[in-house]
Amino acid sequence: MRLMRRPAWWSVLLTLIGVLVFARLGVWQLHRADYKEALLRRYAAAASAPIQAFDAVADRPPADAYPRVHVDGHYRVDRVYLLDNPKHDSMGGVEVYVPFQPLDEQRLLMVDLGFLPGNGTDKAPQLPPLPTDVQTLQGLYQPPPGAGLELGGNALVQQKQWPKTSIYLDLHQVAADLHATLYPRVLTLDADPSAIYVRVHTLDLSSMPPARHRAYAYQWFTFALAAIVIFVVLHRKRRNQGAEKKRTQA
Repeated sequence: MRLMRRPAWWSVLLTLIGVLVFARLGVWQLHRADYKEALLRRYAAAASAPIQAFDAVADRPPADAYPRVHVDGHYRVDRVYLLDNPKHDSMGGVEVYVPFQPLDEQRLLMVDLGFLPGNGTDKAPQLPPLPTDVQTLQGLYQPPPGAGLELGGNALVQQKQWPKTSIYLDLHQVAADLHATLYPRVLTLDADPSAIYVRVHTLDLSSMPPARHRAYAYQWFTFALAAIVIFVVLHRKRRNQGAEKKRTQA
């Protein structure tokens, strides 16, 4: 005795497509979780990696890697940018970025000085003066913080006084504002106990960490299982239907 009614071909096809799509999306989410965990491991390892010369990786930094470099040059002390959207929002401060001109180079390198805690008011914290002589900097050469949709357009060109404030650090906007060419990444300085800046740099995956990818994978696999269950339930023979068929045959 068959427990299932013979399904229509199109219902089998739709169920098969749905299961395959849901399963593929689940596997893709698992791969993304593994990829980001590998990124976090490489980022953590970079903090103790040997220091390289900046010009060795400046133009073509290794993909998915964060070289630790040193570079000599001058700060553009009159051009400071304040990122008013750091991950230390509970402290009410800003992340401070300054253009830096390596020696014998025309391009500028954006340097992340670190987080400067706020003073409990709506005003930006007082910035300590920057040195004007030649400096040797070292830190991680990494991609800039992610940029999103900034309502109202480019906030930098609308500001006439320095320092300038933005909720995103868009290197294209900064380059246009400075009328200069920038290197493709930023330098996040190593921690310094004597510095007023808080330099606790982490790889920003807060919008989609590995755990969230795995949660989405679980959801997609659940959808695949649900599609199979729905298919079985819809095509399962009901007992009263079997009894009615027997009475008709009798």
